[in-house]
Amino acid sequence: MKTVYSGGNVLTMESPEPEEAMLVEDGVILSVGSADEVLEKTSGAALVKLGGKTLMPAFIDAHSHISSYAISLSQAPLESAESFSDIIDILSKFRDENGLQDGAWIIAKGYEHNHLREKKHPTGALLDAAFPNYKVALQHKSGHFGVFSSSALSALTMSGRDKDGYLEENDFVEAAKKLPLPEPELLLSAFEKAQKKYASYGIATAQEGMMVSQMLPLYRLLLSKKAFIIDIVGYPQLECGGEFRKAFPDSAGGYSSRFRLGGCKIILDGSPQGRTAWMKTPYIGSDENFGVSSMTDAEVSAAIEKSVKNGWQLLAHCNGDAAAEQFLRCAEGFCEREKFAALRPVMIHAQLLSPLQLPRLKRLGIIPSFFIAHCYHHGDTHISNFGFRRAEKISPAADALRLNTPFTFHQDSPVIEPDMLETVWCAANRITRGGVLLGAGERIPVYDALKAVTASAAFQYGEEAAKGILSAGRKADFIILSDNPLAVPADKLRDIKVIKTYKSGKLVYNRE
Repeated sequence: MKTVYSGGNVLTMESPEPEEAMLVEDGVILSVGSADEVLEKTSGAALVKLGGKTLMPAFIDAHSHISSYAISLSQAPLESAESFSDIIDILSKFRDENGLQDGAWIIAKGYEHNHLREKKHPTGALLDAAFPNYKVALQHKSGHFGVFSSSALSALTMSGRDKDGYLEENDFVEAAKKLPLPEPELLLSAFEKAQKKYASYGIATAQEGMMVSQMLPLYRLLLSKKAFIIDIVGYPQLECGGEFRKAFPDSAGGYSSRFRLGGCKIILDGSPQGRTAWMKTPYIGSDENFGVSSMTDAEVSAAIEKSVKNGWQLLAHCNGDAAAEQFLRCAEGFCEREKFAALRPVMIHAQLLSPLQLPRLKRLGIIPSFFIAHCYHHGDTHISNFGFRRAEKISPAADALRLNTPFTFHQDSPVIEPDMLETVWCAANRITRGGVLLGAGERIPVYDALKAVTASAAFQYGEEAAKGILSAGRKADFIILSDNPLAVPADKLRDIKVIKTYKSGKLVYNRE
């Protein structure tokens, strides 16, 4: 059936100038243009009146962890905690509301030690005292750290590796892998809720940004139930890339039931707000803390070689400038650089990527995907950790734009909500939670920020012929917004509402 959408702004992302109408049939765009041009082709078509609202391409999530986001929906939320006392109160309420009995797990996510009154991580001793009969696990908002009660560490066979219950980076990841998952029916329900939440933010393509072997049963279940309502692109940990391709051969070459394997992932360092991002210059307050290096040069070079040998796109987590330098250095030393560039490798986060590194990144064909919402959520912490002059260059999108280097934006959910319009607001304004303008010279025009989460994100995935722009022949992945983001003041961008989200012409979210 044909459907025509008219009576508002149709923002194609081929140009900032809006069109007037769009015609869709069977999940594919047939025509976009003036109302007269499109209406000539609409014999027998249903008419959807936009009522002055704006229609544009659906957003594309350049990096997140959708299953972790789904699982987090069944965990105690600690984002609002402002003190250790708040954490204990939230955990106690969660235990009571869920009827958890002695010996049960209490798993919570989202605390941010920089926002707590104590300005430090809680301790295992604190959890042991408050919940002596429970196994308690707290996951930091960054996804790089956590705190565990002694009984939780014992159950995870992690005893002896803690600092009063605190684990970070590789040790934390190892512990998190072992945390119990919800029952299958609860998992399916949580994944459905997660996809609907992504769709509520206008996202029709999402990412599973770090798949480990423990997730194989989950994805077997999801695919057997045809549980995907939006497209999901998965990136296994490099070590288990072959294992996932063997398990899901139909998803290795393209989408199968809205899921495909996109490549593989490596992690070179930690988190800047946790002072574990690997830096060339030490953090303020410690002449010896340069952060954490997670891989050797030999391991990074081997990962690049393996990605090229198998034709796998490589995502490399690099927050600090030293981690970025390592990735660039190893890529420059690879003998088949053209083949590597053809796979469109991605530097995930690229928070402290320096202006001097950007031209090298461009020459290597590496796409930076900036976690630019850090400017708001963690900008004040970055000023404390690095000083203002270094912090104001966090996520250097304007530098990349001046070099004509393709870049994308992401939220790394569940680190923060997959709120694309907030991210666009961050890119255009760069205001911290404390109201500080963090890098006036790195602000970018709204149109370019929108490209980073539509057309450029489609390019990152190698799907630019199908997504990211509204034109004839492309998928009908689009959203309807309450206002035109190119017409409102930049400081009002995050007030815009996603009214509807369509995936291949099918309505998957409706705010009305």
